[in-house]
Amino acid sequence: MAKKYLVSGLNQKAKELRKDIITMIYNAQSGHPGGSLSAIDVLVGLYYHKLRVDSKNPLWQDRDRFVLSKGHCSPAIYSVLADKGYFPKSELEGYRKINSMLQGHPELSTPGIDFAGGALGQGVSFALGIALACRLDKKNCSVYAMIGDGEMQEGAVWEAAMAAVFHKLDNLIVILDKNQVQQTGKTKEIMDIGNAGLKWKAFGWNVIDINGHDMQQILKALDKASKIKNKKPTIIISNTIKGKGVSFMELNHKFHGKAPNDEEYKKAIEEIEKIDVKKFK
Repeated sequence: MAKKYLVSGLNQKAKELRKDIITMIYNAQSGHPGGSLSAIDVLVGLYYHKLRVDSKNPLWQDRDRFVLSKGHCSPAIYSVLADKGYFPKSELEGYRKINSMLQGHPELSTPGIDFAGGALGQGVSFALGIALACRLDKKNCSVYAMIGDGEMQEGAVWEAAMAAVFHKLDNLIVILDKNQVQQTGKTKEIMDIGNAGLKWKAFGWNVIDINGHDMQQILKALDKASKIKNKKPTIIISNTIKGKGVSFMELNHKFHGKAPNDEEYKKAIEEIEKIDVKKFK
């Protein structure tokens, strides 16, 4: 069971992991900082407050499951798993290197990974399958899946959304990291997804809308989502800022998949260290 932390403590944890994310990508000179930084606050809330998992027994059959559909943001989940003790933190130094357990997209051989994320649009379908299997096995576990707003443009997401409602999977919770930017520009300029909440509601989902950098809202949303048992799946619309915490990366599509150079790395770490965890949101 996840330990309970104060909001300021979780914000401090997210601050520390932001530095790990940037350092991982800088050392590899490869990776995706923007989406990792937008997702880390929700992942901290999920793993340190809500998720029933055991780092000493990663394959525990009764654990909650987490599917990172936007697998290119692996630095975010790797930083969390290392801090939770799934593997030594020193493994982060091998990110994206040959023979490392931490490749650019998550693999099932890595402790704590439930989904080999790569091609976008697949994670909700996979999470749906897990949720169905848990119900058939009469296991009282929740299945969480994180997707991006660019990913929401893909048709497979909506097939899964329809199927989840049909099968009444109230043990399935999707988190939309709505960070406003995709690989080549702003989402609204490439293919505007409009009012995401209304779309998911129209498909029959419970919808919770939050500021995905406000830890208090994150925790309340996770608690509420886990308690809803009305035979409907739930989506948390997490409104975020791509690159959050590093000024020159924020809402900048160039840092979707670009590593910082020496000067940018130094500036990014300096900015993260100046984050006031009592006011961050």
